[in-house]
Amino acid sequence: MPGSGLGKEAAIALAKRGHKVYATVHYEEEIEKLSNYAKENNLDMEVFKLDILLEEDRNLVLNYDIDTFIANAAIGDSGSVAEIRIDRIKNVFETNVFANIELSQLVIKRMIEKGIYGKLIFLSSLVGRVSIPFLSPYCASKSALEAFIESLKYELEILPGSKIQVCLIEPGAYATGFNKINYEKKYTWMNSKSYFKDNYDELKKYEDKIWEKIELKDYDNIIDKYVKAVEDEKPKFRYTAPKGQALAVEIARIFKG
Repeated sequence: MPGSGLGKEAAIALAKRGHKVYATVHYEEEIEKLSNYAKENNLDMEVFKLDILLEEDRNLVLNYDIDTFIANAAIGDSGSVAEIRIDRIKNVFETNVFANIELSQLVIKRMIEKGIYGKLIFLSSLVGRVSIPFLSPYCASKSALEAFIESLKYELEILPGSKIQVCLIEPGAYATGFNKINYEKKYTWMNSKSYFKDNYDELKKYEDKIWEKIELKDYDNIIDKYVKAVEDEKPKFRYTAPKGQALAVEIARIFKG
């Protein structure tokens, strides 16, 4: 789990419920802050740096007998499909899809070798099931991740002797700062080079208004889904929140085509 956003809040919530939590962070400076919080609140939490893109860092998970693995790492980008550089899309897929799968393969190997009754929980997004204009790199990466994880679920169910459960958590829009960072990335080049440059001001004003309206500042309902995914004896395949946004996605999927 990362040292910020929903991952940080979920790590703290789970530790407060008595779970031993290995919280991984991307930056060294995040270690001390989260470790100090854990000590001050008497939480059983070990914090260490893990860059999911580095093989040597991914291999660190082989040092632990993990019974519940939460794949929380994600980045995003934005821009129109007609013109965004392909390397920007590849960069998102490298983290959100390929590195998460590589890391989970190591965890699965450890669970199988040790005969661990385990859970694999992957953080997707509601936009993994319905795309948003100009946010396609992120939407597509989450859609691809969901396809891989659904296959993984069925495969592990038929694997002889497997004791591993698989599920997804699909958050909607929460005011962690993640969405704002990602949807604003396109504005570093769209104001001068894009086919949409003449719509730049109008589009930016509209998006700022929409995100301000839909993002929730209270994380409780999505953190509750993390807890349920970890603690449910028979977990659902999908946990979604907030309820209103999840319902809107289902309706959009029905009527979009």
